[in-house]
Amino acid sequence: MPSITFVHPDGRAQRIDARVGESAMQAATRHDVGGILAECGGNAMCATCHVYVDEGWLARLPAMGDDEDALLDGAAAERRANSRLSCQIKLAADLDGLVLNLPDRQL
Repeated sequence: MPSITFVHPDGRAQRIDARVGESAMQAATRHDVGGILAECGGNAMCATCHVYVDEGWLARLPAMGDDEDALLDGAAAERRANSRLSCQIKLAADLDGLVLNLPDRQL
């Protein structure tokens, strides 16, 4: 069971356990992680699950698709080189320990 650490804008770290095959967004909403709104339910139609992937983990993730790329252009918080939608991060055993930083706002 992979774990994810969400780092809140105030620096507080929240570690949760996730299930292999679910998205980081699904795990976050299941554990009531504040800062992940997930308004579209993980259908890649909004950017309310925007996260900043810790630099040490970025290369381990699959490349971002065109839809995700376009949605990130409209994210409420600043888009950065390590911006991703947590609904598009599918969890696997090799992502155990993943660190995702939450932006200061989603809307």
